[in-house]
Amino acid sequence: MADLTPLPEFILGVDLDGVVADHTLRFREIMAELRGVEPETMPLERSWDFAEWGFKPDEYAHYHRIAVMEHDMFATMPVIDGAAEALWRLSDAGVWIRIITHRLYVHWGHAKAIADTATWLDTHRIPYRDLCFLGKKPQVEASAYIDDAPHNVEQLRSAGNTVITFEQPYNRDIDGLRAANWSEVEAIVTELAAGHVGQFHAQLPGIDAGSDRLNRNRP
Repeated sequence: MADLTPLPEFILGVDLDGVVADHTLRFREIMAELRGVEPETMPLERSWDFAEWGFKPDEYAHYHRIAVMEHDMFATMPVIDGAAEALWRLSDAGVWIRIITHRLYVHWGHAKAIADTATWLDTHRIPYRDLCFLGKKPQVEASAYIDDAPHNVEQLRSAGNTVITFEQPYNRDIDGLRAANWSEVEAIVTELAAGHVGQFHAQLPGIDAGSDRLNRNRP
């Protein structure tokens, strides 16, 4: 008789900004427009606090609010290469995708942040089963996490969690498990999931990756 015992679920906690969505690139475009300068004057190789962009004290929060509220930044970020396709393959293979993002830091802008985030996820066909908005990520249960923020990685790991650091200029001094792109993320998660559930059959790259199949399959 076949063993009908359900396999344990593998939940992947996925950060958005700097992991799936290119926050730095879109914010730079908006800041260049606001300042009336060429985008290249603000390097993409930047530190966590954007010091290279010449913000005065409290200016970052001011301009970030403008970017979110007046320039729809959360709805207009480009997708980081390979993210949607890799997430579809992992989801199709049985990984539970749990989006965890801290975007509710703009006072009186929560409704817009939530709506723009959901719109962006739908527009770019990002698969997910849960969408969580919160700052303290260890409060959310997941089998493994992927994040770019140094403080999040450290907090999650200090609580005993498995965390993949998604490589960005501001986190290169963090040791441990990391991925430079979504191909590496997919390989790492496949290995982690196989160890967690006992068996894991990943979808082969290039076979109906899924990021545009919702459009293809519409009547």
